Amino acid sequence: MRWAIREKGYSQRRACQLVGLQPKTYRHVSRRPDDSDLRERLRALAAQRGRFGYRRLGLLLAREGIQVNHKKLYRLYREERLTVRKRGGRKRALGTRAPMALPQRANQRWSLDFLSDALADGRRFRILAVVDDFSRECLGLVVDTSLSGLRVGRELDRIASRRGYPLLVVSDNCSELTSNAILHWQQERRVE
Repeated sequence: MRWAIREKGYSQRRACQLVGLQPKTYRHVSRRPDDSDLRERLRALAAQRGRFGYRRLGLLLAREGIQVNHKKLYRLYREERLTVRKRGGRKRALGTRAPMALPQRANQRWSLDFLSDALADGRRFRILAVVDDFSRECLGLVVDTSLSGLRVGRELDRIASRRGYPLLVVSDNCSELTSNAILHWQQERRVE
């Protein structure tokens, strides 16, 4: 548009007509406020948490006291090109991984895992297994037909009332252990 007006000497109306654009659209000036601080903080959080999407980054912003409408947050997330790529078929190692250090004492690292099976009538049930990695002691087996993130947090608190909280909890990324309830539990108890 600017080129046609400047170089060819077309009027604004004629240049817009050739491109198929309304002159009102060409003259429009955006009134959006400057979101540079929010964009910068969003980029910093996305760099720290590479696999977090815009919803979980929004929760982290809310914890810091920054309230953002989810639609605006999604727009900024897309404009900054922070979208998390969908995982491919085969899992590949991301970056260089250091071998996990072996725990040197009890209660340093716990492992959590879910097992599942079905009853004779077809109803499924799940088992949460909590193991101390140093002593290989089974700290708890929780059996139920449904184990939510809140329930997992309560069971970990029950075990910790006898033994104390671990420094680190290791698990696979199942939905119960990546929920907001578990992230909140981990943050409150200062467990990595």
